Amino acid sequence: MDLGLKDRRALVTAASKGLGRACAEALVAEGAQVFISSRDSASIEAAGSAIKAAGWAAADVSREPESMVELAAEKLGGLDILVVNAGGPAPGTFQATSLESWEAAFNLTLMSAVRLVKSALPHLKKSDQGRIVFITSITVRQPIANLVTSNSLRGGVTGLAKTLSLELAPDGITVNCLAPNSILTDRIRQLAASGGGDVDEQLKKQAAATPMGRFGQPLEFGATCAFLCSRPAAYITGQTLGVDGGSLVGVH
Repeated sequence: MDLGLKDRRALVTAASKGLGRACAEALVAEGAQVFISSRDSASIEAAGSAIKAAGWAAADVSREPESMVELAAEKLGGLDILVVNAGGPAPGTFQATSLESWEAAFNLTLMSAVRLVKSALPHLKKSDQGRIVFITSITVRQPIANLVTSNSLRGGVTGLAKTLSLELAPDGITVNCLAPNSILTDRIRQLAASGGGDVDEQLKKQAAATPMGRFGQPLEFGATCAFLCSRPAAYITGQTLGVDGGSLVGVH
């Protein structure tokens, strides 16, 4: 299938590793011109060179990412695709999470999405294949213990996406969310380590507990992102698509 992504111009944030990088790689593989960002300058340069990105920049999306969006649009000559990603907020229970941590998570998870879309929208409106994809989490439908800020704020991103999908439909811009779970990334390893004990053993147990008996691979997630950005996905908007190997419990 031709996804119609050749020479499409994409910005993918938090893309030096993990799910963001997987999305960027999938878009590059389909012929898109991709600009990537990450907080760490060395990491994003290494990732950009490795995946043959069209450009990259070090940027903290929780702190005024607007200049980075403009840099990407200038480098690419416009934008057709925005993939909004940010590192997961720190784990913790409600009682153990300080107000300062809530504010940091708010800026990282929700306000970064608001700022990125706000600054990218004038460029996306000029495209005939405008796409916005938010990377969220299974927590928007099935809260996970010890992740109170993620459980709370990613739901806000989902509400934002649904609202935008209605508002931007007349412009032909689709807006969707990808809700991962059990995709083997550094985030999964970090959460496993936070529980104490042998990390490898915990990961084996987590993988065995999934319906498919294994972790998903980032490339599988990236391929799903590329499809939502594609021409054939033009009539899919306002949706949250789980990429979780069937681990969501419930009927939706």
